Amino acid sequence: MTAKEVIRMPWKDKTVEELRKEFVEAAKASRNFSSLCREFGISRKTGYKWVERNNQSCTMSDRSHAPLHIPSRTPAEIEEAILRVRADNPEWGAKTILKVLENNGYTNLPCVRTANNILQRNGCISETESQKRKEFLRFQREHCNELWQTDFKGDFLLLDGTRCFPLDIIDDCSRFCLCIDAKEKAGGIIPSFETAFKQYGLPKAILSDNGGAFAGFKGGYTLFERWLMDLDILPIHGRPLHPQTQGKIERFHRTMKNELLKRNAFIDLADADKHLKAWRTKYNEVRPHEAIDMRCPADIYIPSERKYPDTIKSYEYSGLHRVLKVNYKGYLRFDSKVFYLSESMVGAELELRAEGAEFASLCYRNYKIAELDLRTEQLLNRRISRLD
Repeated sequence: MTAKEVIRMPWKDKTVEELRKEFVEAAKASRNFSSLCREFGISRKTGYKWVERNNQSCTMSDRSHAPLHIPSRTPAEIEEAILRVRADNPEWGAKTILKVLENNGYTNLPCVRTANNILQRNGCISETESQKRKEFLRFQREHCNELWQTDFKGDFLLLDGTRCFPLDIIDDCSRFCLCIDAKEKAGGIIPSFETAFKQYGLPKAILSDNGGAFAGFKGGYTLFERWLMDLDILPIHGRPLHPQTQGKIERFHRTMKNELLKRNAFIDLADADKHLKAWRTKYNEVRPHEAIDMRCPADIYIPSERKYPDTIKSYEYSGLHRVLKVNYKGYLRFDSKVFYLSESMVGAELELRAEGAEFASLCYRNYKIAELDLRTEQLLNRRISRLD
């Protein structure tokens, strides 16, 4: 209660300060201090405090508990810089904003908690939003180019009435975005990968979903899979209906949506491609990434030492196993048995490694691509794996 507030007493209205002065005067004449305190509705401790204040000629109004000086208060120019970066990048959190300011030469920056308080105080973060983030375990490859992840971002409508399908490729270790290509349909991926291979070299493996552009489980193998094996790159596909297998590319797509797609509309495919590539540069070189200790992906990524070859070399099998050739329709025939592989494998030479009398492994170059059930003439387990 402040000095300007009024306490309602049976006899008249008095301010707190007037009431305290009256108590002090009454205390001077009263022999029963306890009874006087009960009459005024206060404790003996409070009564003695009021008397002591009066004896020291201090004000009888309530004193402020706020410090007279706040030496650690964030300077106004720093608060303005934090809010300015947030306004330009509404999806960035306090940690990212502080790292960007540090990278741009700002000093004496506050801690993350203080920056969060500044954002909340200025209506930039709601209480609900601040509780959304939860700690989770991250799994990533130890070195660059051990694994790339790729996928199409869900398509979106352009102002000319057509749709855009962005193809994205990122490095699992560094989160570096190697490619964003705006496409008119979810296909035609080999030219995009070829450009990335020429610029950054070859990875050991590429992880994708089971979309038709990447995987051919329902209709054999895709040209993309064969091409990767020709380049000695392992094609890996996530489990169907388990997008968490590709958690990094899914998170990348969410970031792209929040920071770019939700805030802009694009005239046509060329306009979308221009903005997507500009955002890719910002993502790689400006935006700090929390999963890599607030560094930018470009600060970590190192191109592969495996260069993209001008021509694909032929492969020599060991000669220890039977070698078969896929016919012009995509079938593999031997010993009156027929297996359909894929038209993308036409002309390919495959090695048949017997595993007893009933099963055999089918290998392409140094990859096992399927198991054969020689009794039922069925292909089993079409998962591609690198041979030891």
